[in-house]
Amino acid sequence: MSEVRIAAEPRSEFGKGAARKIRRTDKVPAVLYGHGTETKHLILPGHELLLALRTPNVLIRLQGDGVDELALPKGVQRDPIKGFLEHVDLLLVKRGEKVTVEIPVTTVGDIAPGGLFDQQLVSVSVETEATHIPEGVEVDIEGLEVGAVVTAADLKLPKGTTLAAEPETVVLQVIAVPTAAGAEGAEEAEGGEGATAAE
Repeated sequence: MSEVRIAAEPRSEFGKGAARKIRRTDKVPAVLYGHGTETKHLILPGHELLLALRTPNVLIRLQGDGVDELALPKGVQRDPIKGFLEHVDLLLVKRGEKVTVEIPVTTVGDIAPGGLFDQQLVSVSVETEATHIPEGVEVDIEGLEVGAVVTAADLKLPKGTTLAAEPETVVLQVIAVPTAAGAEGAEEAEGGEGATAAE
């Protein structure tokens, strides 16, 4: 995973008023923490940060006055109406260390005819090196038939990445498509019960 370099300024003013003042200049208040170090309060450029956060688990190189650190976004607050960034929490990471993150689960191929594809998990929790976080994991569903189930343990994770989720967690399954005959049978059964009750 490539690094995104973002300029960081130290933040010395706090409170809602100060935060609003920062955001009016298209910048975002942020905190950097981790490894038992003292929390650093920062100001980051809003547009560059917004673009960086479009990539899941983006690795950010913070550089500025007294700052030269690698970080992962761990908490992003957005305005519920306008969607702009209000605040970001960043976790300090070191090269070679392991982190637990969520990576996207995508599928390739098509299931066998007659089934209905049901994906229950769109991301999965894994442990991996902070500087080598995979972009995601693919599941080949080509030809899967009704009754097929793929669990987290079945995922083929990249080298150096291990599963952090429960192995038996269902990622996706192929279920039977309800048939018209089955639906009619259910309606008749319900009607029969109603008639019996009425009698």
